[in-house]
Amino acid sequence: MFKNYYSLGLMSGTSGDGVDASLINSDGSSNYKVEINKYFEYENNFSQKIHSLKDKINTFTDLETYSTELKALEKELTIFHSKVVMDIFKNTKKKIDFVGFHGQTIFHDPSKKISKQIGDGKLLSQLTQTTVVYDFRQKDIQNGGEGAPLAPIFHKALVKQNKIELPVCILNIGGISNVTIIEDYEQNNLKSRDLGPGNCLIDAWVRKNKKGNFDKDGAYAAMGKTNDLMLNQALDNFDNRPDKNRLSFDTKDFDINFLRGVSFEDGAATLTELSGTIIGGGLFSMLSEKIKKSCKVLVSGGGRMNKSLIQNIKSRISKNLLIVPIDDFGVDGDYVESQAFAFLAIRSFLELPISFPDTTGCKSPTTGGEVVKNF
Repeated sequence: MFKNYYSLGLMSGTSGDGVDASLINSDGSSNYKVEINKYFEYENNFSQKIHSLKDKINTFTDLETYSTELKALEKELTIFHSKVVMDIFKNTKKKIDFVGFHGQTIFHDPSKKISKQIGDGKLLSQLTQTTVVYDFRQKDIQNGGEGAPLAPIFHKALVKQNKIELPVCILNIGGISNVTIIEDYEQNNLKSRDLGPGNCLIDAWVRKNKKGNFDKDGAYAAMGKTNDLMLNQALDNFDNRPDKNRLSFDTKDFDINFLRGVSFEDGAATLTELSGTIIGGGLFSMLSEKIKKSCKVLVSGGGRMNKSLIQNIKSRISKNLLIVPIDDFGVDGDYVESQAFAFLAIRSFLELPISFPDTTGCKSPTTGGEVVKNF
């Protein structure tokens, strides 16, 4: 019997609008129990600071050019996360063993073996007087992987814990969309990869037009009409990209600049159809061997709430692939990623692998984050 730990996972995704926090109790192997899920929205236009700085960083050299700004943003981000941790402390009597600190992804380029997340684990440990696990991607990259996606091993635990019938697929639609195929409860023969854009293009369009931060329920897209000419051009560019074999993407791999002279609603419709077509095509390709029999696709992340996007995906896949919200199985789809990093923190502490050849492309199963106790 393995020892159980209390681990708090903190996730600030590509939307950069706040922090998802999840406290779990788990052995990091075969079981977990969710104790707390809570969302903390960024304050004082901090989300805008994140996006403004990210917009400046398009190449590796930009990381050095804007290093002073990055350090200042990192400190502010870390302090906000420390307030999140202290809030959770106040709301539980449990002794928290670890904080799994994902940080904020600023730049990701697997072709150059670079993935940069800001978030000072040593400072967070000092401020919260807690052991922090952070910088989850670097060991995987050093072992030939792309550093993402990292949630698949937790996806397997989730499916097993909730006794979900196999085979099953978990489709996470955050800023980027990724998929994990689970065929066995026991073996770590997971298959996973990023598919392409999730919400990032739609969110960027909404922000650019000052209509908020995202398309709530896909309502803007539903009011518009797809521009087929621009859609087909964007799809051709995606299909003809030079690095088709990569397993992960950055939001910077996609942009909205191909949209010219269209209304706000038509732009939303076009970007939603673009994202849905790429996700649907990727699912069909990855699950082609499973299509002969029924296979459930459980959708997590903010994109599962976008009715226009989900309908678009459904229209492009086999009827044997059943797309349903992961919430239908008693799992809160808003907190799968934060729970995952709580789980990965435990595995990292125990030096268990968090990434695998068929998830990130690493040479062999690889353990993860840096463990720091700075108090």
